[in-house]
Amino acid sequence: MATDYDAPRKTDDEIAADSIEELKARRSDKSSGVVDEDEAEAADSFELPGADLSGEELSVRVLPPQQDEFTCMSCFLVHHRSQLAEFKGDQPICTECAA
Repeated sequence: MATDYDAPRKTDDEIAADSIEELKARRSDKSSGVVDEDEAEAADSFELPGADLSGEELSVRVLPPQQDEFTCMSCFLVHHRSQLAEFKGDQPICTECAA
């Protein structure tokens, strides 16, 4: 028989708790599937698009462009030189924008 080494392992206590009688008792318990959650509290935890984040402060370390990078003049993203497709005039264009 093949063994799945990625599957989580159960202890003897967990195996005994998952007996047929225990599972049947859980299934017959109708209140076990009911979740008591206040909708107002759940709505407070969601961030809405366009929310005012002016009071938030971010700390991000910005690196200057590296020797092997370029900025696409179509999408304005920084790409590795291996994604350089062509030059339109003197402006570099990435492979995604050239397609």
